[in-house]
Amino acid sequence: MISITVNGTRHDLEVPPDMPLLWVIRDELGMTGTKFGCGVAQCGCCTVHVDGKATRSCVMPVSAASGKQIHTIESLSNDNSHPIQRAWVAEQVPQCGYCQSGQIMAAAALLKRVAGEPSDAEISNAMTNICRCGTYDRIRSAIHRAARQA
Repeated sequence: MISITVNGTRHDLEVPPDMPLLWVIRDELGMTGTKFGCGVAQCGCCTVHVDGKATRSCVMPVSAASGKQIHTIESLSNDNSHPIQRAWVAEQVPQCGYCQSGQIMAAAALLKRVAGEPSDAEISNAMTNICRCGTYDRIRSAIHRAARQA
């Protein structure tokens, strides 16, 4: 039995301890906002917050998440009112949209960590997720917008 807390709710699960957190979130808990992309922590589609830090959930064993606070894209808001979500819409960031939940979670972690508006260099260092559509300029603009709105 493994206990994890996701979006403020404790879950006691009978899953293998080495099962990736991503599959626990999606398959066991039914939260499908977190996406599978590469499975090797390169693309960032699976980004969630673990104790406030952007974390690639596809390679994190669920046993390592026990006792930590896990937040998925579903925790930002239920009506898209989070500043980063509003900025994403205003800047028309998504093209195909597949990577966006991971991008948004990485951006939200950055904005929690940096006081005020992050520099372009801080954004570049924090945003290591891959966008196959290449909307990086719009992602940067949305992060700046969200920082000003927060």
